[in-house]
Amino acid sequence: MTTTYKSLALRGVAAGGIAGVASALVQLLVTEIPIRAALAVEEARAPAGEEAGHSHGGEEELVSRGTQIVGGMLGVVIVGIAVGLVFATAYALSKRWFTGSTPFSRSFAFGAAVFGAVALLPWLKYPANPPAVGDPETVNYRTALYLGVVVAGLVIVWAASWLAEQLRAQSQPVRTTAVLLAVAAAAAVVLLAFPAPPDTIPADMPVNVLWQFRLSSLAQLATLYVGIGVVFGLLIDPATRRVKASEKAAVA
Repeated sequence: MTTTYKSLALRGVAAGGIAGVASALVQLLVTEIPIRAALAVEEARAPAGEEAGHSHGGEEELVSRGTQIVGGMLGVVIVGIAVGLVFATAYALSKRWFTGSTPFSRSFAFGAAVFGAVALLPWLKYPANPPAVGDPETVNYRTALYLGVVVAGLVIVWAASWLAEQLRAQSQPVRTTAVLLAVAAAAAVVLLAFPAPPDTIPADMPVNVLWQFRLSSLAQLATLYVGIGVVFGLLIDPATRRVKASEKAAVA
């Protein structure tokens, strides 16, 4: 039966793998362009006789750029599979919040919510920076701030689901409007409450390279999270409908 947790988990893993491959391709074809431009800026800063990415003394770099690209793409696919499994688990637990929705619309909405919580909201406060931007001394602080916004975003998603449940007796327009206003207000509070990014943008970093990297990174995350929601919905919706049809036929 396709509505068992095992069947949902298998579809979640498949959706995560497919979305992970798509996200890895975005990384290769889109995000890699500003990364190479930023690496060129970093290399131009290096003292004479020492290239960026190489160790002191002119020794060859430990890992080639090609190996880094392949490893990064493989990592994205692995993360996608793991997120897909978590997504399927959360989908199974969220059924009571979306009783009037089709499996596809439920999956898509959940994927969009996850993207908003763990990607878009942190990006609005702490947008990703390419190589050659950021002080190594602040990396732990920056990571803590970023994870703090992610946690806050997940809390907002949970609270929005809870609010939608409490307003179930209201009409759909009223419930949707109330939830959207509450989410917007909560997101504004998070963006204002967290401190500003600790690092400044170096003067030698071209603005177009900076924003090309930031936007392509966001597009890569959207491909992963929203992609999981879309693919999972496409996998589960027809199967769920077939199960319901067979159950109705058996009762009749």
